[in-house]
Amino acid sequence: MQKVLVIEDEEGMRDILKTYLENNGYIVLVAENGKTGLEYFNNNKDISIILLDIMLPDISGWSLLKTIREKSKVPVMMITARGEEYDKLLGFELGADDYVVKPFSPKEVIARVKAILSRTYGASEEDGKTEYKGISINVSSREVTVDGEKIDLTPKEFDLLKLLIDNKGKVVSREKCLNEVWGYDFYGDLRTVDTHIKQLREKLGEKRKLIKTVWGIGYKLDGE
Repeated sequence: MQKVLVIEDEEGMRDILKTYLENNGYIVLVAENGKTGLEYFNNNKDISIILLDIMLPDISGWSLLKTIREKSKVPVMMITARGEEYDKLLGFELGADDYVVKPFSPKEVIARVKAILSRTYGASEEDGKTEYKGISINVSSREVTVDGEKIDLTPKEFDLLKLLIDNKGKVVSREKCLNEVWGYDFYGDLRTVDTHIKQLREKLGEKRKLIKTVWGIGYKLDGE
């Protein structure tokens, strides 16, 4: 069974999320503040996903997310009453995998959790690895190597690279990138994709030349 860590200061919200998650077969840990949440995170290496509130009483969700990302690539879904586009973009830039604004339907959260877990730990090659022209990605561990050298990618950069490799030789539109990596209900600007592609290219070094820009449409992975 997969383990979910919920870090949320509102007792009623914690109880609702815990009930729905457990009813869907997950093991659930709940923390009412950032300090306790960080302790649970450090002491449970088998956590599959974290549901993280931004407005915590002791540590901001942003700070906690940054701390988590320094140690792990475990999926993180931000849960907050702040719905401005700036906040969403900041969350994604810091490494969040999804962003849910209160009030929300618990069923929606469960659907999002399942989708993230499926993308992160699900469908992959039999050995969990795929390789293309010196770029090797391990879906299970979410690790990437370039000519044998490990590189660190954010969750969104990893998902973008995986999407391009899965569609190598084909043009992937910016809209498809947003839908596949950020989700159909993400209302951010298409420039979000361009920014992440730029960051991805920088980390790929010489292999950045494999990512071709198709002006006015999107990107494709090509070996020319």
